[in-house]
Formats: sequence, C-alpha cells, structure tokens
Amino acid sequence: MVLNLLLVATIIIVCVLGNKISNKIGMPVLLVFILLGMFFGSDGMVKIKFDNYYFAEQVCSIALLFIMFYGGFGTKWDEAKPIAVKAILLSSMGTIFTAVLVGIFCFFVMGISLLESFLIGAVVSSTDAASVFSILRSKRLNLRDHTASLLEIESGSNDPFAYMLTIIVLSFMNGHNSPQEFIFLIFKQIIFGGVFGVGIAVITLLYFKKFKLSSSGFYSIFIMAIAIISYAAPTFFEGNGYLSAYITGIILGNSKIEDKSELVHFFDGLTGLMQILLFFLLGLLAFPSQLPKVAFPALAISLFLTFIARPVAVYAILTPFKSSKGQKRLVSWAGLRGAASIVFAIMATIRVNEMNNDIFHIVFFIVLFSILIQGTLIPIVSKRLNMTDNDIDVMSTFNDYMDELPVQFLQLAIPSDHLWVHQKVKDILLPPDSFLLLIVREKENIMPNGDTEILADDIFILSGKSPNRIEGLTLYEMKVKKETRWYGKTIADAISGDERVIVIRRGESIVIPKGDTVLQEEDILVFSEVL
Repeated sequence: MVLNLLLVATIIIVCVLGNKISNKIGMPVLLVFILLGMFFGSDGMVKIKFDNYYFAEQVCSIALLFIMFYGGFGTKWDEAKPIAVKAILLSSMGTIFTAVLVGIFCFFVMGISLLESFLIGAVVSSTDAASVFSILRSKRLNLRDHTASLLEIESGSNDPFAYMLTIIVLSFMNGHNSPQEFIFLIFKQIIFGGVFGVGIAVITLLYFKKFKLSSSGFYSIFIMAIAIISYAAPTFFEGNGYLSAYITGIILGNSKIEDKSELVHFFDGLTGLMQILLFFLLGLLAFPSQLPKVAFPALAISLFLTFIARPVAVYAILTPFKSSKGQKRLVSWAGLRGAASIVFAIMATIRVNEMNNDIFHIVFFIVLFSILIQGTLIPIVSKRLNMTDNDIDVMSTFNDYMDELPVQFLQLAIPSDHLWVHQKVKDILLPPDSFLLLIVREKENIMPNGDTEILADDIFILSGKSPNRIEGLTLYEMKVKKETRWYGKTIADAISGDERVIVIRRGESIVIPKGDTVLQEEDILVFSEVL
C-alpha cells in the first residue's frame, strides 16, 4: 500500500516537472503525460502491468466529465457571443461531417468493414478541449477574429456529439438497429442531456440565492458534486452526460456565484490533476509494441483526417459566414484529437465482443500524431497565417481572466487626527493605481463621490491591481516568545540587517508595523525574504 502511494506521488511529481520541460522544448504538455504513461507501462522501462480496460474507462470517464464541466465553466460567454453560431455548428455538424468523411475513407480506401469504419470516424470526430485549452494558455496565443473563443467553444462542446455518434454506431454493432430505436436513442442523448444540464444549473443557482454555505471551501465541494450529478443523472436515463456537464458548467461559470475566484482556482487544479491522470492512464494502458502493427492504417487515417476531412468540414461551415482564409486554415489545423477519442475507443473495445481491427491502438496512434504534429506547430502556423494579434489577450476569453490579473482590496481606518478628516474626497491624494470603492461609517456603507466629506473613524475600502506572484520573494512567520530577542522591544530596535516585518498577527487582530510598535509575547511576525 505504502509503495503504491509512493509510486503514485512520484508519478504526479514527474508529470508536473514534465510541464516545465515541455514548455522549454515546445512540446504540448499532455503529450508528455502520455509518453510518461508509456514509459511506466507494460512495454516501458518500469513495466507496470495494466490492461484493465473496464477500470480505465470508469476512471477516464470521471476525469473527462470534470474536464468537460470546467471547459464550460471556464469559457467566457460574452467573448464567445460573436462566434457562438459558428462554434456550435462546428461542434455539431462539423463533428458529424468529419465522422462521415473518415468513415467513408476507412471503408472505401482502407478496406475496413462498414461499421468499424464509421466507429473509427465517430471516435476521432471531435477535437480535444484539454489539448486546445492547454496550448492556447501555455503559448499565450492571442488570435484575431475571435478565433480563440471559436476553438474553445468548439472543442469544449463537440465531445458530446462524438460520444453520441459513438453510442449510435455501437448500438448498430450490437444489433439494435431498428428505426424506432435509432430515433429514440438520438432523442434521449440530446434532449435528456440538454434538459438535465439546464435544469441542474438553474436549481443550483436558485439554491445559492436562498442559502449560504457555512464556509467558502464548501462551495468548491458543492460545485464538484453538482458536476458529478450533471453527468450521472442524464447518463442513468441513457442521456448524454457529457453534454449535460458542459451545459451546466457554462451556465454556472457565467453566473454570479459567491467565492467564484476560489472555485476557478479549485477546478483549475482539479482539472489539471484529471488531465495528468487521464493522459498518463491512457499511456499506461497502451502497448507501444502494438503501434508498428497499426502504423500504416493509423497514419493514413491521420493524414486524411488532418488534411482533407477536417478542412472540408471547417470550410463547409465557415465559408457561408465569410470567415477569413486565415481563420479557416488555422481552425482546420487546430483540430487536435486527444483524450476523449481514446476514452471513446476504450468504450468501443469493451462494448463490442469482436472487432477485426485494433481500434484502441489505431486511435491512440492518431492522437499521438495529432498532438505531436498539429499541437507543436499551432503557434508557428498561427504566425505564418498572420492570425496573431498582440493587442488581444487570449486569457480574456476564459472566465478566470480576472484571476490571472486580479484586483485586491485594502481596508484603511481614518483616525481622528488624520489630515484627511473633514476634507472632501476630491481634495485628497490616494495611493497610486488605487480607487476609493466604499466608505464604511458607523456600520453604514457609503458609495463616495468627489464631494463626500471624510469624517473621523471612517473606514476606506480601496481597490487596486494585485501583482502576480513575484519570483525570488517569499514570506515566512515567527512567533515572539519571552526568551527571544524580539520580546518587549520596538520594531526599530529589534530589526537588523535586511529583515523586513510586513505585518504582525496579534490574536485576532492584524497590526501594520511601525518603528515604535512594541512587540508582545505570542505576536506572530510575518517577514518578507529575498531568495
């Protein structure tokens, strides 16, 4: 048990460290996670024996639901509105076009059986949200014409359609092919997925309006449970759980929720862990020795998908909207295949008793090709097509944009002897880059204007830019005891050299240190230290 825990912790640390390495060499980080999984797997150097497709499907489905939920939660709808119709058509009709074209190619050119051909087409028809989001963020791709939002919405919302296509083909392969069953299956997938997604989000928002949770940490736990319910509830009724999770995420992410910044940080970390788990597990499940056996058909499908099927689908949908050539070419190239395709391939493997082709490793090869070639070259292709614009910040297309450049608040008490007392707000000089947001006067909140008079004991609430974490600077704490050199002395007498006390925690109070502040027993001094 202990050795297994150590192994898991080591793998996570290696994956996190791989993130920095991937950024330096320009390789997409998710590919690093897959390669590490292959390294630790049965055919790799560590040789961890793992071939449980059933367990892998369950774990990967859970990871994928969180990625889908956060894909919606993190998408800023205001930025996406101008391209919403194009993105939705790409995620729906574009996914269907791609699946059909790949299916036709596999059947007529590769000689694969009809149902297996369209199964491959369905499985690889969607683009991968985790891969697209990761590259846009890590490479800070500031794209013109709302192209970043277009890719985000498409990649975040097309997995449910690929899942639906996969379920439909699998139903045919298992003998459920009557017209009534086919129509009812599509109805359940779309209607149940959509209704549950909207309904769960609305109920959650109504709950937050009437009730408050006791701790901010409980909001993260509560929303995590909502994400799980948004997937599990429609799935229980054979609806599209991924569609439901995405819809729930996008509604909640674009609504006013208490402690939303903490939610973003929580789900950002959780989704990062899920991506590590998912891609590593998929690499662990793969057998590299099988890849040469499927290399020819997989490479042929990869080339057709990248250079024919995807561009045809993109041009067919974007041309009527008069999209620029650069946007159509970039969107065609940025159709990355990823985790969802491999998860759907696992699902196909365990739900069909016999297949003539190794669908899992064919799809695995296609994903490796896509992330390695397309993912690595997206920044270069974007610049070559003149689709980058430094006046645009790609981070503004995500809902956590304010958390990338956060605002901080400062509370300032005005004592009776302060120079500002009885002056007007317009006559005082506030700290640089700050704004007087609120005055608290005897438990009354006052929205100030230039003519507001300042009174003794007013409390100012100032807002301003909060700096990003400063490299090379850290904080540490020390408690004052009677036997230490600090006890009973003033800050001026106690401090020496490069020491800097930035705040004193005294019981439940916070004391801003001055030179004549006398240090007391049990004071906690917070120092800043240059590394």
